[in-house]
Amino acid sequence: MTRNRSRRQGRVRWWRLRRNPLRRRSYLVEAWLLFATGVLALGGAIVAGVLTAHGVERDLDGLRAERHAVPAVVTEDARRAPGTEGTDGDRVWAQVRWKAADGTTRTGATRVDSARAGAGSATRVWLDAKGNLVPEPATADEAEFQGAVMGAVAALSAGTAVALAGCFARARLDRRRQDQWDTEWAVIDPGWGRRTG
Repeated sequence: MTRNRSRRQGRVRWWRLRRNPLRRRSYLVEAWLLFATGVLALGGAIVAGVLTAHGVERDLDGLRAERHAVPAVVTEDARRAPGTEGTDGDRVWAQVRWKAADGTTRTGATRVDSARAGAGSATRVWLDAKGNLVPEPATADEAEFQGAVMGAVAALSAGTAVALAGCFARARLDRRRQDQWDTEWAVIDPGWGRRTG
């Protein structure tokens, strides 16, 4: 007794590229569009991610090079200073005093470690090239991490944008193909006629 094996009908790979008398030119265009979309999405994502990551790291490294730390003294307890209701982890807002590069004494509000938030405590503050108080710059590890995160976001965005553009172009091809089928059916249908029993 012979057994009939039923073969599961699967998708035929690369059917858009195979020679076939029924193949339309739009199928070939669609095949190349899918290929180009995949290559551009992958390539664009990689390029955008790498460029963004290096750009973020370069900018943060530049900020770290521009800023410098100077010793300062907390002038009043951070708990009593205005605007200290919110804390950021172990850092609180405090009024500080420091000597500028020209020798003058300056004061301002900045975030300091909560352990050094009492009046008279020594701390350090960060200044830009003009001598203004600025936030502490990111360390090299933090800059690398931020670059990686921003690079991943840029890569995902670029890849998604190219994929969406490819989907839009494919939808336009499908719509055009549907219009062609409607036109061809309008030509063929009257020849068949409508016969009802």
